[in-house]
Amino acid sequence: MSTQISDQQWAQFEEAGFLHLGNVMDNGELEQLQVRMDDIMLGKASIDYDRVMMQLDRDPERDNKPGPQSKGHKGETLLYRKIQDLERDALFLDYLQKPIFRSVCARAYGNETPVACFRAMFMNKPARGGTELVWHQDRWTDLDKDPMITIWTALDPAIIANGCVKLIPGSHRALINPEHGAGFLTEEHIENIVSKQEFINLELEPGDCVVLHNWTLHSSGTNSTDIARRAFSVCYMDAATQSSRGHEYAVVFGEGEMTTESIA
Repeated sequence: MSTQISDQQWAQFEEAGFLHLGNVMDNGELEQLQVRMDDIMLGKASIDYDRVMMQLDRDPERDNKPGPQSKGHKGETLLYRKIQDLERDALFLDYLQKPIFRSVCARAYGNETPVACFRAMFMNKPARGGTELVWHQDRWTDLDKDPMITIWTALDPAIIANGCVKLIPGSHRALINPEHGAGFLTEEHIENIVSKQEFINLELEPGDCVVLHNWTLHSSGTNSTDIARRAFSVCYMDAATQSSRGHEYAVVFGEGEMTTESIA
């Protein structure tokens, strides 16, 4: 596969707010990522769990509702909903630094602009579970610049029945609810805007990869099947972006770039 985004592909992305790249995996890479993700959930991975945000999909202490999003391992189970800070894992860092992703970021932010990882995140809808994600745009009011690029990779089949992403093509051209700290829509927005537009179901094969404009409206449902819907999602941003909360972000492309050796 080419390591560069073509003009035609970029034009498609700018028009629709997303671009299906297809499978960008090397031989055996999908299986390696699948196994590593399970090892992280089961507490068997060589990773500093005190620096990794982990959230259970079903927390027994919360009547099997999603648990808190906090640092640290929450128990030996595959029933995690969300795990962040995966740039601290050598295998996932290597994947998110693929040349094709570097090309996407260069298109979005400029060839000479260092690019940081806002979040490298595992999202999971366990079999016969999962959490509904309401319509929203990915943006955060504590940042002085909006990240524009998320790259979403399916680790399992993503189908309607197991809660694949739904999105509205062309919805990335304007912010709908800029006052919300994380871009979520109100019920009124959903009734007056979303319900009047056509959405598509982003059904994908394992290993398939999609570039999303962060403002593209999207949501997802729960999983009614016996097949988990695991995915790896990376949000890339201009490394000069500042957070009012004082967060610092690892540079993954350009000057000061994070390497396997720098993970500590």
